[in-house]
Amino acid sequence: MNNVLMSLVVRRFLSAILTLFLVSVVVFAITNILPGDAAQQILGQFAMPEQVAALRAQLGLDQPAIARYFHWLFSLLSGDPGQSFANNMPVSKLMDERLQNTLMLAAATSVISVPVALFLGIFSAIYRNGRVDKCLNTLTLALVAVPEFLVATIAVLIFAVKLHWFSAISYGGAGDGILDFLRAYTLPVMTLCFVITAQMARMTRAAMVDELSTSYVEMAYLKGLSTLRIAIVHALPNAIGPIANAVALSLSYLFGGVVIVEAIFNFPGIAGLMVDAVTNRDIALVQACTMLFCSGYLGLILIADICAIVFNPRLRNKV
Repeated sequence: MNNVLMSLVVRRFLSAILTLFLVSVVVFAITNILPGDAAQQILGQFAMPEQVAALRAQLGLDQPAIARYFHWLFSLLSGDPGQSFANNMPVSKLMDERLQNTLMLAAATSVISVPVALFLGIFSAIYRNGRVDKCLNTLTLALVAVPEFLVATIAVLIFAVKLHWFSAISYGGAGDGILDFLRAYTLPVMTLCFVITAQMARMTRAAMVDELSTSYVEMAYLKGLSTLRIAIVHALPNAIGPIANAVALSLSYLFGGVVIVEAIFNFPGIAGLMVDAVTNRDIALVQACTMLFCSGYLGLILIADICAIVFNPRLRNKV
């Protein structure tokens, strides 16, 4: 890796850290201006003022906001996101099992959606403006327009209510075998894959079409190379940067779509835990879950940016 590439990668990394710091400020500020009082919420509406004041002091809510922010930030960086008073247990322990379920759901969705989307996008770009391309464009556009809660509802009606193949409620976990895994994850993964695959395929097609329209591709055609060879050997390596961005942006949709999917299927994941934390005004848990989602999103974007930099032929050949 030359100096130019290294400099750009370091800049992207530092930019991601700065963005995450600004996100932490916004998350802390928003969670602290929510209406109501956390101590009053924990003790109930019939608690005595002295009890509320004592609990506020115990929680550190009587300290200045800037002091509370840096105390929370340093604790978060040290691996201690705080105590969930609504559940009376550490936030890290509360999130541990839920995080495993959500990561398993995201991984299963990625393993299925990414290869399928890349294949459809590249295939559609190679045979662009043909009948197959027009059919795929129409299908992907329709799937992108359909909200995930509608897909989830239809999936439950067909595969759970009518066919009785799967349960309408997913309990997560790896289970004891492949059948238990399929029962737990098939419907949630199917729901997420529909929209993500369609969106990723459209963005991949756009990136490949731009690359196939360049002058060096026209020269390769004049030399007599086949369309498939040109697309796979010559165009695809140069389109990895835009395709990586397409994959990252599509997978980042998981952080929003998983909230609805977990709610519909009663899936025990981080998103459902965050929704419950907001309802119970469990500030420490809300902050930890939000920072986790933001970190995952920024991580995907950072990886995509690095791929775009490393695989850029103009930057790669600079000394």
